[in-house]
Amino acid sequence: MHIVVHYHELWLKLGNRLFFLHQLRRAMRRALEGISVARITQPGDRYLIELENPDQLQTALRRLQLVFGISHLAVARPVDWSHKSSEAVFPQICETAWDEIRTESFSTFAVRAKRSDKRFPHNSMLLERQVGGVLFDKLEAAGRVAKVDLRNPELTCRIEVTRGPILIYARRIAGPGGLPTNTAGRLTCLLSGGFDSAVAAYKMMKRGAHLSFVHFWGGGAEPGESSIHVARRLVDKLAPWQGTAKLYLVPFEPLQRQIVAYTDEAFRTLLYRRLMLRIAERIALREKSKGLVTGDSLGQVASQTLGNLQSVGSIARLPLYRPLIGDDKLEIQDLATKIGTYEISAERFHACCVIFQPKSPALFAAIEQLDRAEERCDAPALVERGLQSISLERFHYTLGTVERAVARHRPTTQHLSKG
Repeated sequence: MHIVVHYHELWLKLGNRLFFLHQLRRAMRRALEGISVARITQPGDRYLIELENPDQLQTALRRLQLVFGISHLAVARPVDWSHKSSEAVFPQICETAWDEIRTESFSTFAVRAKRSDKRFPHNSMLLERQVGGVLFDKLEAAGRVAKVDLRNPELTCRIEVTRGPILIYARRIAGPGGLPTNTAGRLTCLLSGGFDSAVAAYKMMKRGAHLSFVHFWGGGAEPGESSIHVARRLVDKLAPWQGTAKLYLVPFEPLQRQIVAYTDEAFRTLLYRRLMLRIAERIALREKSKGLVTGDSLGQVASQTLGNLQSVGSIARLPLYRPLIGDDKLEIQDLATKIGTYEISAERFHACCVIFQPKSPALFAAIEQLDRAEERCDAPALVERGLQSISLERFHYTLGTVERAVARHRPTTQHLSKG
């Protein structure tokens, strides 16, 4: 079995292309762990994966659809032409193309050829015309009514002449696109249990970033009482895209009570978010992350007005990345459905941000107002207190499943020092 893998934008990388292709190959190898792979070759601007066991084909395809950098996949029929003349190999191309489409259901079709190896004497246009003519005749002889449609065919038979075999296939499977994982650096994501932050994490992973996650929780530890179970399931869903992930769990309710006791009600939510940023940034510095990722969407809630985003984010030393800033809720939920996090985020859980939520939150809080409020509740002490109570869980994607392990040693303020 031969799987053709076409990569997405990597061919634009010019001098750095080999680095990105190497990372893509590593990601594919990790995705295919436990599957009998005969070899992975690179004939031209594509990868060719040869499987030893046909029964593992569907499993391999499902796993490869979780590899960033892949534009599309296809199961191809190879034709060896290295020791044959063009006259001898042409009937074999036509017969293989017929075998590929004969069981498919369609009313219009086209043949598209790409000749990467110029040693093959027939150019792409000639291949398309001649093979298309043979297929049309065979369809007529079989009593099937099918027209040629070069603009919008229901089925396209593709012929790729490579430095290796000639590859023929008729069905393409969409890949996720983007850049291979671990090509952009590390980031730390503030992960809530809702729709937004998981989708934000996915969008940054798609650009090659490797994410660690920080989840602030309150309430009990049972489903519906806390958000820990939701955070774990979200990381479990996101981990296959990048291979490994860390989840830092921070009990937040005791810190919130301190904020409630000493600050103005209207500023509570904004001070919660500032404190989360401060704690997450300390973790990010330990992780050697290049920035923090949040699920903020402009104007979606009171804390996400332009003024409040500026006032909350002003305390961060690391860059803040907000990949959803221009998306509305429907767009975010559509992507959550696509990546499989929608049902998880729709579960009932106890969100810490709604604890002691003000009736009329401030819409345009100034930086100076929040600075003064933080002085009253001793924000540095709250950060240290939060860091002392952190627990860490590690997720590892292997053999097509995600394994979760609780770290033996809890991170301390010494490990999460400002450095």
